[in-house]
Parts: sequence; structure tokens; C-alpha cells
Amino acid sequence: MGEVECVVSARSRGIRLTVKPSGAVRLSYPALVGRRRALAFLDAKAEWVAATQRRMAERRETIPHITRQEVERLRAEAARTLPPLAYALAERFGFEVGRVTVRAARTKWGSCSARNDISLSLFLAALPRHLQEFVIIHELCHTVHHNHSAAFHALVDRCLGGRERELEGELKRCRIPIVAEA
Repeated sequence: MGEVECVVSARSRGIRLTVKPSGAVRLSYPALVGRRRALAFLDAKAEWVAATQRRMAERRETIPHITRQEVERLRAEAARTLPPLAYALAERFGFEVGRVTVRAARTKWGSCSARNDISLSLFLAALPRHLQEFVIIHELCHTVHHNHSAAFHALVDRCLGGRERELEGELKRCRIPIVAEA
């Protein structure tokens, strides 16, 4: 299991155990629970932690690695292609979108702000066009529904011709690459 980061959280309602993609373990709990009880919870979940760490290690092995030079090429391509694609899809489907920016987001393919500004990961440029469109349409639908409600998913599915689940499954198999240090 290795080292465990123990955090007393004022906002926490219960004991929470997380294993990060790196394999690091974090145990957070409210002060009222107490450290002894939180550590007992951790002990009870030791097998789950070990299995999750193994799964994360296997997953890390499947993540592609790219160089900083490749990142810069992707950044240029993303800046050139993704915003125009987003604006074209917004017009095609009748969405009101604010600014579209490209960032080096490592944990999300895209996001939509309360002001309907859309941010896209530069790594999206490495995906096939149909998955780029899927992510952008997903974010455009957030300009109407700022949540993941049933109405939101119905809108996404309608825009994608009934293929939301299929494309979501395909996207889940894609990984944002690790940038090699050399």
C-alpha cells in the first residue's frame, strides 16, 4: 500500500478512501470520526486498495507517451482546428457559445463554464474527428444544461443521432498521453 496521506476534512461527511492514478492513497475523514476509526476503515479496505493500485499500474502501462515537441505540434494543430470546429458545430446545432479556448488539460477532454465558454484539451487534437465532434457536442450541450441530467443526455444523444453511449464508450478507451521528460 505504501504511504497514505491522511487528511482531516471539515467538509467531509464520512470516510473517503481514494487511489490516485499514480497509485498514491488518500484517506480523508471528518474530525468527529477520529483517526483510529479512519485507520480501521483503511485496514478493512487493504485488499481493495492493493487491487486498485494494481489496476492503476496496468492502466499506466497502456497510456501513450509523447515528447514535448509532439505536444507543441498538437497544441498548434488544436489551436488551428478545434475552435473553428466548435463554432461550426454550435452554428449547425443552434447553440449559443462564448469563447472557445485550447488548454493543456490533463484530466478532461473539455469543459464548459457558466458563461458558456468552452475549454478544450489540446490532446483532443490527437483523437479521430468523430470523437473530437463528440466531445465538442457534449460541451455545447452544457450551454443549455449545465449538469449531467437526463435532459442533458437526451440532448447530446439527439445531436449525435442516437450514438451518445457508443461514442462515450469509445472515448473512455482513449487516454491523454504522458509527456516524456526528454
